[in-house]
Amino acid sequence: MLTYFGTQHFAGCACCSIGPFQAMAASGSGLSAATNLEAGEGPRRGAPSGGGLIIDCHGHYTTEPQELLDWRKRQIAAIGDRSQMPSVDSLKINDDQLRQSVEGAQLKLQRERGTAATIFSPRASGMSHHIGDAAVSAAWSRVSNDLIYRLTKLYPKNFIGVCQLPQSPGVEPKTCIAELTRCVEELGFVGCNLNPDPSGGYWKDPPLTDRWWYPLYEKMVELDVPGMIHVSAAANPVFHTTGSHYINGDTTAFMQFLMSDLFKDFPTLRLIIPHGGGAIPYHWGRYRGIAQDQKRPPLSESVLKNVFFDTCVYHQPGIDLLTKVIPAENILFASEMVGAVKGVDPTTGFNFDDTRRYIDGSANLSAEQKRAIFAGNARRVYPRIPASIFN
Repeated sequence: MLTYFGTQHFAGCACCSIGPFQAMAASGSGLSAATNLEAGEGPRRGAPSGGGLIIDCHGHYTTEPQELLDWRKRQIAAIGDRSQMPSVDSLKINDDQLRQSVEGAQLKLQRERGTAATIFSPRASGMSHHIGDAAVSAAWSRVSNDLIYRLTKLYPKNFIGVCQLPQSPGVEPKTCIAELTRCVEELGFVGCNLNPDPSGGYWKDPPLTDRWWYPLYEKMVELDVPGMIHVSAAANPVFHTTGSHYINGDTTAFMQFLMSDLFKDFPTLRLIIPHGGGAIPYHWGRYRGIAQDQKRPPLSESVLKNVFFDTCVYHQPGIDLLTKVIPAENILFASEMVGAVKGVDPTTGFNFDDTRRYIDGSANLSAEQKRAIFAGNARRVYPRIPASIFN
């Protein structure tokens, strides 16, 4: 076990370790020599029953080459001695390594599950904004975002870039504007991941509705890019990163929006709450009632014009609840595959994160609504998605 600034990192942690898909990629198992997914071998699930393609709005680069993880370890180790800090340019990963890292994992699953493209960003738990300071976060974000960019160039029909922001506890979000602008204007990214709690579970910064965040929102609106509200690794030992901290972050963000006039100030700001919205759909009546008690407008007016939910909910009853409670126009298809839950559900025989099956199997949705969830809503929420993806 390693400890950095009060944060424990275990040998198998999501921040620093090689996972089973990385190991498979490193061994060459299941790899294809093809660069474009269309040229890959293997079974492919057909198009949705209603026709059209599928955009997965929530994917992370969780199969990074070991060289990136080693660079990060060197960076963390050098926090106490800046003379040992690795430079951004010192990271050496070639294109073949990048291909190998995804062809046996994300691309293989895209083909098998019939998804066309993934909106792709650095590993969420790996952002770890609580480690080091703003300079450490800036360098880590830059190397991470640059690898995502290279993957989008190697696989332009399969990966669409979304950036990690160089956030740091106690540092104003406006310091992230330069990296956001670089990623959108120079790298062609279509959005960003926005961490509502850079402290990793201690919630030290102002709420997302505070004017502290407004300069960043102004730039997001100017660039016409949305943000996915996504916490990172939990530094607070009370929380499990993916089991509680992620869901807490989703739920907390929604409650902040409910109690504010943020979207009066930013009527075109678009934010995605992942993981099916945390606890929100399950307790929709509670939040409607709180809004009413607090003399707030109905959620359909105050929140749902700007806030969207993804489908990273890993069982059919959960998706059924989501699609009954949340309007279809506010739901974007997502799987977060090769992410928090990688195993097979013994009750179905299919992977928990094969979320397309749940949308296909939903009796609540019409064919038109399924098409909107699979791709149409993503095109509306992420207007910078290249037109070539849909051709």
